[in-house]
Amino acid sequence: MRKTIAVVAGLLIMAGWTVAAQEKAKPEKAEPKAKSGHETMATGGGESSDAAKIARAISAAPPSISKNATIMAVGADGQMKQLRAGTNGWMCMTDADGTPMCLDKEWQSWADGWINKKDPQVKNIGLAYMLKGDTGASNTDPYAKKAAPDNQWVVSGPHVMVITPDVAQLDALPTDPQNGGPWVMWKGTKYAHIMMPTAPMPKQSPTKSSAAKPAEKK
Repeated sequence: MRKTIAVVAGLLIMAGWTVAAQEKAKPEKAEPKAKSGHETMATGGGESSDAAKIARAISAAPPSISKNATIMAVGADGQMKQLRAGTNGWMCMTDADGTPMCLDKEWQSWADGWINKKDPQVKNIGLAYMLKGDTGASNTDPYAKKAAPDNQWVVSGPHVMVITPDVAQLDALPTDPQNGGPWVMWKGTKYAHIMMPTAPMPKQSPTKSSAAKPAEKK
């Protein structure tokens, strides 16, 4: 199984770099600052039009995936609202400040577990795209909301995320975001997953890159 994970990871890296190159070639308008990428799983919406929210949400993944994905946003009442029905099982959404992501069915199940602090029900390898990057999350604490000297806060550029039913299968991968390749976020917890950069990682501030031991398995 580890060999399978390694092969899948390798293929995704090559595909990711291609996606990044294509995205870089497109002219982009200035984008608003966003909260932590992982916070987008619990928030969304904003005051922009539905059309703008849809356009922003689908920018998180390659068009071959996002064009047929379900688009969700958080309404004024705090409840999830469907902006567009999809046909391929993917869900794309944005947070209140515009950070987009697209999740396959396994990641949607994982997100439900993370949001509700329960065991994620992941049955197969899952993929999520964040081709616009994020503005940071702790590499050790799944619920940290801001940088601290001991929580290894990491800001990621464009990336793909991978989950597997057995987080122990990720033990052979590094946790260092600056290693030049895939790395494991939240290692030692039931929410551990692979972060796969599709562009060079942003430089981290001393506080944000402070080393910390992975959290104990919960």
